[in-house]
Amino acid sequence: MESIYYVMTFLCHRRCSHCYEDRFHPYYGEDLEQVVAESRSNFPGIIDNFPDPMTYLDMEDGLRVKQGRVILAGGEILLDAVRETVLYPALERLFAKYRDSGGVHLVVQTTGDVLTEEILRELLSLHVHVVSVSGIDPFHAGLEKESAREAMQQKLTSLFLDHGLQPLPAAPDRAGWGDEQHRYFSFFGATPDTWIGKIWPRGRAQVNGLSTATLADNFCNGWSGGLNFLQYRYSGSEVSVEPNGNVYPCCMKTQLAIGNLLEERLETILDRMLGNPVYEAISMGHPERMGISHGWSVDKFLEKSQLTLPDGRVYQNLCIGCDAFHREVLMGQKRQLVSISLGPTTSTESRSPAPSFESNPGGRGLT
Repeated sequence: MESIYYVMTFLCHRRCSHCYEDRFHPYYGEDLEQVVAESRSNFPGIIDNFPDPMTYLDMEDGLRVKQGRVILAGGEILLDAVRETVLYPALERLFAKYRDSGGVHLVVQTTGDVLTEEILRELLSLHVHVVSVSGIDPFHAGLEKESAREAMQQKLTSLFLDHGLQPLPAAPDRAGWGDEQHRYFSFFGATPDTWIGKIWPRGRAQVNGLSTATLADNFCNGWSGGLNFLQYRYSGSEVSVEPNGNVYPCCMKTQLAIGNLLEERLETILDRMLGNPVYEAISMGHPERMGISHGWSVDKFLEKSQLTLPDGRVYQNLCIGCDAFHREVLMGQKRQLVSISLGPTTSTESRSPAPSFESNPGGRGLT
């Protein structure tokens, strides 16, 4: 697989208005202990069920075998409560898992303001290839002004350069991408000129009416969407994983998980989805067609792809139709595709039931 986006914790030191996940916020007392304990107890089993090797065939480069990457993120994964107890041992486990089977690119994503020189040195000693700073936008407290964002970026750039990191090249010119001799850094945020600029209609962003996307903005048909997630042997494949092991075809997350890595391997989960018309539609970047086999025409899907925001405005996007289909059709099914009810649930997340489908022997795509 090319990429796994692993949200290791819901803990964050911020409660940004544009955030796609309501559970990203500060925790205190018993709630903090619980959210940290969930991450700490689950990450070994989750990582053990990642693909091995973590490689993929690059369809734009003659099907050459290349190293995939694991992106470790939060919340804010560099906070004291989770950095040394969750992130660092996870990095050690990932390096050991793939050291003799093709390697892996390790990426740590952070909002940037808690990153220090000491932490950067520790990350590099733990074989981190890329440090990705994701908080360069006016939605993050303290960075509302452009001058503040520029100052933070300049400060971190100097820190990175002093420790031998280079700016991450734009694809596809990534010779030596993430190898041991070349470490990289990158900056991004929810600004109008970026891929995430229109803001996903999720979480606090949706409640606050901040997404400017329309029906024409198909988040599914692009990176961090569901595009190609089933073609896990090939370039362009990515899934999202939560602290409890739930797996989703996109970073925005469907209303139901497709499986859980505390119970079975990622390849097993994805292979079970092959030929399934709902998830084949997502993997092809055409979510509007996911319900056809269940009697949902494209017209009906589009009708369902709208809601009224708290401020009274009508908002339309395909992600809303996907949510409606999952709630009205898949979540009403009695049988489950896979049981994901192991162990006690936490106050932050109950393991969601995965949808059930009749087997479909048809089209296995490229996988």
